[in-house]
Amino acid sequence: MPVKVSVKNIFKIFGMEPHRGLELLKNGRSKEDIFEETGQTVGVEDASFDVEEGQIFVVMGLSGSGKSTLVRMINGLIEPSAGQIIIDGDDVASCSPARLRDIRRNKVSMVFQHFALFPHKTVAENVAFGLKIKGMPAEERRRRAMEALAQVGLESRADSYPDELSGGMQQRVGLARGLAAEPEILLMDEPFSALDPLIRRDMQEELLELQRTLKKTIIFITHDLNEALILGNQIAIMRNGRFVQTGTAEEIVANPANDYVAAFTQDIDRSRVFTADSVAGPADAVQLSTDTAKNAIERMEAAGSDAIYVLDGERIAGAVTYRDLTALMRDNGGALASALITDFPSARRSTPLFELYSLAQSGLPIAVTNRKGRLDGVIAPQAVFAKLAGEAAAA
Repeated sequence: MPVKVSVKNIFKIFGMEPHRGLELLKNGRSKEDIFEETGQTVGVEDASFDVEEGQIFVVMGLSGSGKSTLVRMINGLIEPSAGQIIIDGDDVASCSPARLRDIRRNKVSMVFQHFALFPHKTVAENVAFGLKIKGMPAEERRRRAMEALAQVGLESRADSYPDELSGGMQQRVGLARGLAAEPEILLMDEPFSALDPLIRRDMQEELLELQRTLKKTIIFITHDLNEALILGNQIAIMRNGRFVQTGTAEEIVANPANDYVAAFTQDIDRSRVFTADSVAGPADAVQLSTDTAKNAIERMEAAGSDAIYVLDGERIAGAVTYRDLTALMRDNGGALASALITDFPSARRSTPLFELYSLAQSGLPIAVTNRKGRLDGVIAPQAVFAKLAGEAAAA
């Protein structure tokens, strides 16, 4: 996918002499030394990343890490001290005020932590407010507002007032307001952090569902690693203004870059981070029409496995176990079909690990299937349990 947002070596120094602070920082001085010597505060230090079109890029960090400063620089609300922020070829860090306004109006929308709804305006009027500022006619504003509200499931509350809605509904209105402008890029600054945990989880799921349809480019700011792992195609972890690790959820949990990241990930529910793909092995199988029980036993002994899948052409016919085949050989040396288990566990590569737990308890290897239902890999039950326990051998 093409890169939609490219941030290159961005710095932000707060104070009257940012260039002095920047020079000291580039010479290896610490944030603390710079503040003590000059009174300048380092907000963001040498941040670089690319966000592909249609991707959710999550920036995670605790309070004071610089994440909100970063997202405001992307929107041009805060001017960087150095670096580039390229959006579709335009450098937000150095473009003219007129061009910046145009980018804000037509490419980027922002959704804030606090809903910032006008209490005296209806839900539809709140959603359409940005369109009104653009000078859009009333009829068109109303149509666009209703479409955005329908996307977040609030079309029926268009004429209600904010104080008549729950917190989760109010945040949906804030999201609809961002969507009404039909932006290519959504900047979301801790939009769900003020919500109760259950409502927050609902909003996360709703955002992911919307994203499957809308495929917006989203930069999402959060202080919650669980939220980052749920939402992010790519995740950047910030500390003291710097990125300490960038990667997928699986990469960050499996291989934390340092003790700081490891401390965050140690209590993470691994079963909701890793997928079947992380524990799948090769699609070893025998053919129903040409292989014998003897062949299948030899293949299992070579692989150190106690079961193997049987294919009928490209279709999965079932599985056979070492125990059943050895018994079959003692009795009459019959065909594989005589010992075939047709009720076998299966999953897709994208299936989260927690859904494999019950499948692994069957004792049979789990068949990993592709979109056509064909065998694409095999998961040994012990690999699931090892991955859940965090054992490197399960990788």
